[in-house]
Amino acid sequence: MKKHLDIGGKLVEVDVYPSGGLDLIVQGRGIKTARTDGDGYVDVDNPTRVLEDLRESGCSADIFTFPELNPDEGARNGYPCEWESIAALPLKDFDFWWNKQIPQETRTGVRKAEKKGIRVEVVQFDLELVKGIQGIYNESPVRQGKPFWHYGKDLATLEKIHATFLGASDFLGAYLDGELVGFMKLVYSRHCAGTMNILAKIQHRDKRVMNALVAKAVDVCSRKGVPYLTYCMWSSGGLGDFKTRNGFEKRELPRYYVPLTIKGQLAIALKLHRGVRGILPPGVKAQLVRLRSKWYSAPCRA
Repeated sequence: MKKHLDIGGKLVEVDVYPSGGLDLIVQGRGIKTARTDGDGYVDVDNPTRVLEDLRESGCSADIFTFPELNPDEGARNGYPCEWESIAALPLKDFDFWWNKQIPQETRTGVRKAEKKGIRVEVVQFDLELVKGIQGIYNESPVRQGKPFWHYGKDLATLEKIHATFLGASDFLGAYLDGELVGFMKLVYSRHCAGTMNILAKIQHRDKRVMNALVAKAVDVCSRKGVPYLTYCMWSSGGLGDFKTRNGFEKRELPRYYVPLTIKGQLAIALKLHRGVRGILPPGVKAQLVRLRSKWYSAPCRA
């Protein structure tokens, strides 16, 4: 079976292999890796069953990878793994987050958003929402010092991209005078709610839209009894500071890499399974990010 996924800003056709209610996709050229469709948001409860299905299906993958989604869980099986740093916010209730987990600066930001007229609510996924998201995406071709991969996409493409996991998702919309100026997509698993998308218009940065979105997410998740809200990988720099100010903590969780072929075994042994990004030292990657940011922010490229 084939499926189109948004990878690096392009819809790419990938192979899909059903297994125990999960859809597995295979990506890569020299080294092919299988992972769940929704990797990082979908629990893999029975990896042994998945591995058996992959081997019986004639799948061309060399490696099967999946992460642990429970921030309270360590390595839970004997499969080879590497540790990843995620941003996780332990949830008790909104008042606890407001009074105990965030600094005064963040509370001021949430209040400022409200005073500036920002209203955040759970919204239905429909064409009107997609049009609003398109308006946010098309505000600038460059974000965070690099080309923004959703810039210029048509409505049909954006609808396909955001229509995933609708049965296990909530969309939060931040509005100013009826205009969508920010949004967040929450995807629920058994152990947490993950922020699959969160973005706001640059022109309204002074209104602290992002703070308002996180506050609403905490309220929604707390009412549902969700134990954790996660915000992708742990970050440094400005985004890392934002996560810290909103109560997120650094948690180390295992990501499993199970070789399916001899090529896969060699790739893992030689640390080739993560590609070039996984090989480069952190200092080199940080320098390359700074150079990229300077390149795209240069006046001649504005």
